[in-house]
Amino acid sequence: MTSSKPSRSLAARRSLVVARWRERVGWRKAATFAGGLLALAVGFHVIFGQNGLTAYQQKRQEAHRLQMQMHDLQQENAQLKAHVNRLKSDPDAIEHQARQELHYTRPGEVIYTMPAAPAAPAK
Repeated sequence: MTSSKPSRSLAARRSLVVARWRERVGWRKAATFAGGLLALAVGFHVIFGQNGLTAYQQKRQEAHRLQMQMHDLQQENAQLKAHVNRLKSDPDAIEHQARQELHYTRPGEVIYTMPAAPAAPAK
């Protein structure tokens, strides 16, 4: 059985479909639609992509948090350096540290220790 229509090649069928589509839609409308889709895709990528605005904001917040943490650690470091310098040079600071940590006393002094407060019952 042979068909009465001659068989068309794939390229001929595609060109026919494209030609009909051009007639129906028009190139300007098709180009506008394709441009709009491209703009939406690019906009979505700019906002939500791997290096988009949301990732940028998260990195900014993390950088700010780390900056604050670094500032706090620098202050603590400065306090500890000052404490070390006092312990190296000030005999009163050495005595205070020995009394506080090692419970040293001068002759004739008595130390009273208070019992720890009982822990609150768990609810």
